[in-house]
Amino acid sequence: MMISLVGIGILLILIFLRVPIAFAMALVGGIGFAIMRGWGPAGSMIGNAVFETGLSYSLSVVPLFIFMGNIMAKAGIAQGLFAGADHLFGRMRGGLALATVISCGSFSAVSGSSLATAATMSRVAMPPMRRFGYSDSLAAGAIAAGGTLGILIPPSVILIIYGLLTESDIGKLFIAGLLPGLLGIVLYLAAVMITVRIFPDRAPPVTEAAPMTRRDRIGVWGTLALFAFIMGGIYGGFFTPIEAAGMGAFFALVLALAIRGLTRESFASACRETVLSSGMIFVIVIGAEIFSSFVNFAGLPDALVDMVYDSGFSTWGVILIMVGIYLVLGCVFESLSMILLTVPVFYPIIIQLDFGSGLLADPEMVSIWFAIVVVVVTEISLITPPVGMNAFVLRSVLTDVSLGTIFKGVIPFWIADIVRLALLLLLPWISLVLLT
Repeated sequence: MMISLVGIGILLILIFLRVPIAFAMALVGGIGFAIMRGWGPAGSMIGNAVFETGLSYSLSVVPLFIFMGNIMAKAGIAQGLFAGADHLFGRMRGGLALATVISCGSFSAVSGSSLATAATMSRVAMPPMRRFGYSDSLAAGAIAAGGTLGILIPPSVILIIYGLLTESDIGKLFIAGLLPGLLGIVLYLAAVMITVRIFPDRAPPVTEAAPMTRRDRIGVWGTLALFAFIMGGIYGGFFTPIEAAGMGAFFALVLALAIRGLTRESFASACRETVLSSGMIFVIVIGAEIFSSFVNFAGLPDALVDMVYDSGFSTWGVILIMVGIYLVLGCVFESLSMILLTVPVFYPIIIQLDFGSGLLADPEMVSIWFAIVVVVVTEISLITPPVGMNAFVLRSVLTDVSLGTIFKGVIPFWIADIVRLALLLLLPWISLVLLT
């Protein structure tokens, strides 16, 4: 266990020195494994990690869903979603902020990327909100928080990675993320309504909805059809998540061509960004596999399980400690890094805990429920200072808006996320009811 802790300490130092996390995990894991087993076995372990990850059939879902999201983004689907949501809420106080939350949730559901959603919606939603007199804090907060929904509402790359790390059913993880994702949207809408009531100067009383074009309507209905097609097919057992990713990517391409939203340049850009994003994720997963092999061989998960049993903490006490660790780590780590660092260590502990009777009596249900809790905590980390990756993405796009203003705007949404996290912990059936 001491070797594992030393390795984790060195890993954290390398990360704070801005060494890319993929290479930091591979370096620490490879050298640590070599110290315990020798350089020959370490070389074999590293080679197997690279080979098996690169040829993993399950991981093929990642570039397909990323390609689907990039095509939708480049085709201008976000503008149609925003216009449609604006028609729903345009007659309400704070209507554009409500429309931003809805369109962010819808767009992130098909893009699967929080950062891409934040970057895209900042260009779509920020100009009209400013034009109608919304404060920069409310506008930026709605975009930054709405973008976080992308890592929970399926298809979710984070849930895919969790499924691969824990050998969980990815289709069931997608289904389990539906209700918590919708709950997040509802609570965000409530956060906007409460904010504009307490601080009426942050939003004008009523704004006029922008007219919807034929292209906007096709984009809205096409996006809804795409989401229903993917989730209905997986939920109905007609195809696997991997098959759904392939058909979803094709559907997105057809939709983009139907609304004439793609040019040669935008299509080439979507392909290039898909390759870069997929390559980054694959390299990070390879590094995580190497580091996980080192930690598991050193016996850290087993030692932590024994420590938990010897400590006398209750099951829910252990859960709260883990949630607290995630909230702290979220202040300094981005989402994927946090998942890859912690799940191999925490997952064996969760599976060994005794939750008594009920839905959590089944270890598979425990694994799925824990995945949703982890992703929600990760969502919170995306808008938590001082890192808050979504806030930094907005800052890079909206250069005239300060980080302080953005973080001020996300406070109501951060509180809403804490409420959702508490509900998911207290009522596990919210995540699991669609699986029963």
